[in-house]
Amino acid sequence: MSVYQTKEFARFARKDKLSAKALVEAAADVAQGNFDADLGAGVFKQRVARRGGGKSGGFRTILFFKAGRHTFYAYGFAKSERANVSEKELKALKKLASELLSYSAAQIAAAEKAGELIELVDSNDGQEDNEA
Repeated sequence: MSVYQTKEFARFARKDKLSAKALVEAAADVAQGNFDADLGAGVFKQRVARRGGGKSGGFRTILFFKAGRHTFYAYGFAKSERANVSEKELKALKKLASELLSYSAAQIAAAEKAGELIELVDSNDGQEDNEA
C-alpha cells in the first residue's frame, strides 16, 4: 500500500511539521482498522500527534482508504482550530475520495508528475521531513 498526500495537504503538513513517518504510521493504523472515525465512503478521520506531544491535542487528518488500494491524505487541521468538518465539506471530501480511490496506476503517476499528489515515504533513517 502506498500513501499519498494531495498538494494542499502537503502544505498543511509542511507548515505544521508533520513527519512522513507519523503520517505513514497513522495510515497503517487505519489499514489495520485502528481509526478515530469512519465518516463513510472511504473517508476516515485519524489523529496524528504533534511533535513532542500526544494525539489528543494534536492534529486531525482526513484520509481516504479502501482495502487493497492506496491511501490519500486530503485535509488536516489542529484540534485547537476546529472540532470537525462541516456536512458540506464532508460531501465534497466523499466525492474526492470516490475519484482518488478509483485512480489507476497511470492516473496516480500522472497526478504525481503534475505535482497534485506526493508519495509519502517513511525513510526510517531519522529524518522527519515530508517529501514535499
